[in-house]
Amino acid sequence: MPTALDNAMKSKNMVWAFGLVVIAATAKVIWGTEMFPPEKDPTGDPNAWSREEMRRWLAARNLFPQDSDTREELLDRVLANMRNTRS
Repeated sequence: MPTALDNAMKSKNMVWAFGLVVIAATAKVIWGTEMFPPEKDPTGDPNAWSREEMRRWLAARNLFPQDSDTREELLDRVLANMRNTRS
């Protein structure tokens, strides 16, 4: 007399469920936690950066740029928070 476990093992639904778990685990291993990696920090002179690049630079450092900030305000904040290179 088959048990409930025997019936579950014969079920095609269990095969599909196991396959989906394997696929999900494989996708997690391949892509990791960041499927779309963040854009790199802008380089060069901050005066030549776009408004969006300045906002991204500030946000990466948890300096919380606001949507209402002008380009000049963002540039002042970027320049004030940049580290000076030692020679």
